[in-house]
Amino acid sequence: MASLDRVKVLVLGDSGVGKSSLVHLLCQNQVLGNPSWTVGCSVDVRVHDYKEGTPEEKTYYIELWDVGGSVGSASSVKSTRAVFYNSVNGIILVHDLTNKKSSQNLYRWSLEALNRDLVPTGVLVTNGDYDREQFADNQIPLLVIGTKLDQIHEGKRHEVLTRTAFLAEDFNAEEINLDCTNPRYLAAGSSNAVKLSRFFDKVIEKRYFLREDLVSKNCNLLPYSAPPFYP
Repeated sequence: MASLDRVKVLVLGDSGVGKSSLVHLLCQNQVLGNPSWTVGCSVDVRVHDYKEGTPEEKTYYIELWDVGGSVGSASSVKSTRAVFYNSVNGIILVHDLTNKKSSQNLYRWSLEALNRDLVPTGVLVTNGDYDREQFADNQIPLLVIGTKLDQIHEGKRHEVLTRTAFLAEDFNAEEINLDCTNPRYLAAGSSNAVKLSRFFDKVIEKRYFLREDLVSKNCNLLPYSAPPFYP
C-alpha cells in the first residue's frame, strides 16, 4: 500500500446515522452485517482511479476516517477529536434522512472539523437560517450523503428530499441519498457512483495537482535576472 499516493477524507455526522455502514460499503463493496458504535475513529481504505479512462488516469488510496462521537460532546471530547482533523483533504458529511436534527447538525460538524467552531454554544441558527458566509471561503471539497432512504415512504420522499436539498447548496457540495444496506445505490455507472467519483477526483486534484500548478505558476512569475556582464 505504501507505493500509492493517498488522500485523507473525514466521514462526519451524528451517532447512528450509518457512517460505519457507509464506509464499509464504499471500501468493501459489501453491506456491513452488524454495525457497532465507533469509539474514537476507525480508518478504512478505498482504491480509486483518478480520471478513469483518460490519459491522466492514476490509482490512489482514499483513507476514509470514520469519526465517532456526538456533535454536542463535552469540550474535552471535542478536543480529543481534533487530532483526527489534521491534514484533511476532503470531508463527507453524513445525515439520516429520517432524522431532521442530524441534518441540521452537519453545520456544526463541518465547523468543528474546519476549526471554526469558536463560539462556546456552537449555535448557528437564527430564525431558521444558517450563516453561509462561514463556508464561503472553504477550500476543502465536501460531499453530503443522506442515509436510510429505504425507511422513507415513497409518498413522502419528495417532501423529505426537498427539505434536505438545501444542505448541498449551503456547502457548495454534491448530494447523494442512499440505503447503505443495498449496494445498487452505488452501482458502477449510476448517478451516485459518478458523483462519488467526481468528489474523489476533486479531493485528489486539490491535494496533488493544484498545488503543483501554483508552484509552477509562481516559478514562471519570478523576476528575470540577467546574466552578469563581463567587459
